[in-house]
Amino acid sequence: MKAVVFHGIGDIRLEDVPEPRIEQPADAIIRITASAICGTDLHVVRGTLPGMKAGTILGHEGVGVVEEVGAGVRNFRKGDRVVIPSTIGCGWCSYCRAGYTAQCDTANPNGPLAGTAFYGGPEKSGPFDGLQAEFARVPFAPHNLVKIPPRVSDEQALLCSDIFPTGYFGADMAEVEPGDTVAVFGCGPVGQFAILSAFLKGAHRVFAVDCLADRLEAARGQGAECIDFAREDPVGVIRGLTGGIGVDIVIDAVGVDAVSPDGHGHPDEVRQVAPQTNPQGDNWHPGDSPSQALDWAVQAVAKAGTLAIIGVYPPQARFFPIGEAMGRNLKVRAGNCNHRTYIPVLLDIIQGGVVEPSTLLSQVRPLTSVIDAYQAFDCRRPGWLKVELLPKAA
Repeated sequence: MKAVVFHGIGDIRLEDVPEPRIEQPADAIIRITASAICGTDLHVVRGTLPGMKAGTILGHEGVGVVEEVGAGVRNFRKGDRVVIPSTIGCGWCSYCRAGYTAQCDTANPNGPLAGTAFYGGPEKSGPFDGLQAEFARVPFAPHNLVKIPPRVSDEQALLCSDIFPTGYFGADMAEVEPGDTVAVFGCGPVGQFAILSAFLKGAHRVFAVDCLADRLEAARGQGAECIDFAREDPVGVIRGLTGGIGVDIVIDAVGVDAVSPDGHGHPDEVRQVAPQTNPQGDNWHPGDSPSQALDWAVQAVAKAGTLAIIGVYPPQARFFPIGEAMGRNLKVRAGNCNHRTYIPVLLDIIQGGVVEPSTLLSQVRPLTSVIDAYQAFDCRRPGWLKVELLPKAA
């Protein structure tokens, strides 16, 4: 089968690899009908999320059709349409039962303290082969598959594999309530769904901060008040539009993209990089530089407000304006999304016609064009907000 394989920083290839097979009784084999490219994939290609094992298949977003199940899978059968949650849980440990499926004690073979297990990630996350392929093995399948309702398309369900749940998780973790004012830093795919989710939860006003015109226009289309940080001071604008108070809640949907190797922390300084190169250099580490987004977030939120961090930061990151956050009595929350917990809820919302998430799916490309798609997505070319990949097997 064809799959996107990681070989080193800046070196990914579309290759022929063996098809996956059942390895454990709770496994399922899924014929992938659609996958996607995510900002996290860019982090591993760039080297800002280190520890990737050469030969790992990339990708953690996918939908498909069940081809085969192990003897321990009793709730799915061949032919079922399913969405695959990006993070992996066992379904029976105390964390999974409490809904913290991204903190599963069992799924990660490196042990309960190794961190979140997910597809196509660094060696510390499993590693588990990813979903940018024609077929994929899903472990703990009774828990890690969700049936797609008949009235939900593959395109809609694909966005529930990762980015819609992650955006919703940010709004939920921040405890957005009716009447709240919210600022979302970063208007990429996750940021767009954080904006949507804040409005779903009743936010009165949402401010969207970015520097890319097409992303700001997409945010404006959702009703957000847009701020171009390349043209104006986002903190000053937010304070000016809120009577000097600041917003009740800030959601950081940028992550390590807001960190630059020269210490300036300007997001667009790490955006214009093709995946064949390592923008940070061999001796640079994300822990060495400040994050402009986090600085702005702490300054823009009202006293006693809430900062929710859903943008990806690597484990070695060691920067945060803790003194200023403490002085302002801020509540700071951060984490990896518990995808399996949110996906059924969001599928119901989509099926009910409340939202149409596929409007944010801006590009559809065959898997055979994946390298060109990675380059365009990495350079943030206009119109490349979210990329769907269609395997030949689809």
